[in-house]
Amino acid sequence: MDNDGAKHAIRERVWALLEQKQAAPPGVRGYIPSFFGAEAAAARLAELPVWKGAQVVKAVPDTAQLPARARALAEGKLVYMAVPKLAEPLPFYLLDPKKLTVPVEEAASSAVAASVATKIGVEDMQPVDLIICGSVAVNRHGVRLGKGAGYSDIEMALLQEANLIGPTTTIVTTVHPLQVVDEDLPETGHDFSVDLIVTADEVVECHPPRRPHGLVWDELQQHQIASIPVLEARLKQRSNSTRGPSKR
Repeated sequence: MDNDGAKHAIRERVWALLEQKQAAPPGVRGYIPSFFGAEAAAARLAELPVWKGAQVVKAVPDTAQLPARARALAEGKLVYMAVPKLAEPLPFYLLDPKKLTVPVEEAASSAVAASVATKIGVEDMQPVDLIICGSVAVNRHGVRLGKGAGYSDIEMALLQEANLIGPTTTIVTTVHPLQVVDEDLPETGHDFSVDLIVTADEVVECHPPRRPHGLVWDELQQHQIASIPVLEARLKQRSNSTRGPSKR
């Protein structure tokens, strides 16, 4: 079985397990699971020194990480969240708790963020202290599987290329204990791993993290590039730089 097939089989198994054990609401298949205990996992994360020291947080827009985003805003942290599917020329939302016009619990939801947040490009972002990502499955080495669309990997690569994340940036995923698996998980060149896994019950430290240096163009599909404006723009820049200046 190839990597994609192996990843899909693991995702299907974890989604089925969450449903069977009633650890998540119905309809988790195809998504980052909105697991029961997400609030408790966010509370445990908030007890950690890396959280307390973070001033700038980049978080995924998934419902499972909503409690962590709301807590970050309530504590005065600046929060970046990706525009759904990175489908806008300015692909990130900026949520500044000092400027919010709605309660933080509302602003932290992806639906409300679209109307109250400022859209910005990578070039206007500040260096990120803490990254909160979602997972379908993750092992204790920090290797994770998302839902398979690849957006988190692209977001991470964009931040890496812009030098907005570095060795001191902590990458954490909040999950249900059933999502933490003991087996090896398949990886490809664009995949990143996490430093910490946080559940309602425990914190798992993972070393060392795996972080690609940037976009792995050979692993991007044409339909991905065509649907993400920032990738289309960068591909044009790459093509122009390869051709060099025009001769007149």
